[in-house]
Amino acid sequence: MMTSLVRAGLHSLTLKSLCGAACSVLLAGCSLKQDMALQPKNRPLSPSDFFTDGRSERPLVENTVSRGSYADDALFVAKDANNFPLPVTQELLERGEGRYKIFCTPCHGLQGDGNGMIVMRGMKHPPTFHQDRLRQSPNGYFYDIITNGFGAMYGYSAQIPPRDRWAIVAYVRALQLSRNARVAELPADVREKVMHPPAAKPQVAGEEKPGGAKE
Repeated sequence: MMTSLVRAGLHSLTLKSLCGAACSVLLAGCSLKQDMALQPKNRPLSPSDFFTDGRSERPLVENTVSRGSYADDALFVAKDANNFPLPVTQELLERGEGRYKIFCTPCHGLQGDGNGMIVMRGMKHPPTFHQDRLRQSPNGYFYDIITNGFGAMYGYSAQIPPRDRWAIVAYVRALQLSRNARVAELPADVREKVMHPPAAKPQVAGEEKPGGAKE
């Protein structure tokens, strides 16, 4: 009886040892198999003896069509520049208002104060356009942010063409002026209304007030 138990124990130990050895061989083979990590490739701008010029980076194929707009586009302005490449007209402002409501209001809100719908849903609050830093920022800064994005904001170069980006910049400037314009800078007719607002219409006895109530 004792002999049988010993033999059974030795047999079990032998099987375990063989299984362990087989697993070790398999694992060792897997650890040495690094085809994904060691695949033949070239790092950016690394030399290569595959091409006769010794470069891994290849020149563009003739007649290649670029994606997006060129940096030297007629509407391109440097980030720190304050010039405006388009005439600011009523049509441009109306176009900017429409594009702003489509692309910008979800985050920045209708008034540009950063209280868009995503903020109401608990996401990050973008800065208000009415703070001094952004009121003093050049036009090129806004154009660059719309084009390339900033922080949590993605770039909109694929969705908004350059002319519409400038229309949005013009409308953002109009929003800023709506809260910070000097009276002396207003057109004469608007300045007159601000300085001398029309008198309130007197309420006639028995006339309905707004909401349906009567005097």
